Amino acid sequence: MKIGDLAKRTGLSTHTLRYYERIGLLPYADRDRSGQRDFDASILTWIAFLGRLKTTGMPIRDMLRYAALRDDGDATGPARRQMLEIHREQVRTQIAELQECLLVLDTKIAGYAGDEQRTKENDARPNTSRKPLRSRPAGPVTH
Repeated sequence: MKIGDLAKRTGLSTHTLRYYERIGLLPYADRDRSGQRDFDASILTWIAFLGRLKTTGMPIRDMLRYAALRDDGDATGPARRQMLEIHREQVRTQIAELQECLLVLDTKIAGYAGDEQRTKENDARPNTSRKPLRSRPAGPVTH
């Protein structure tokens, strides 16, 4: 698959794909007769995995380390697993922090909703604390 097709299928720009290839996140693609990159469809799974790592906040240097271990073969399985386990714990911590932030936001939003509800209730309730308005007599008032 050509780099333009890969870009369309992954949502990454051709510039990003070339950059990933240059730094070693993607294996070098075979070239066709005209010298254009010709990616194997199996690269889609790897790019999707890299996208997940990026979304979860893994730094590129760690992704590069993981990619290098992957390139070194099955013997690096335990090291790759350890990397992912450590990253998973970081993601869990981040999720817990985000859950706390979400709770604060929900509480704040509920407070605003409470203000709106109290305003609606006060607008609908007759105000008995105010004195009724009296009509003023027409003409000047003399005392």
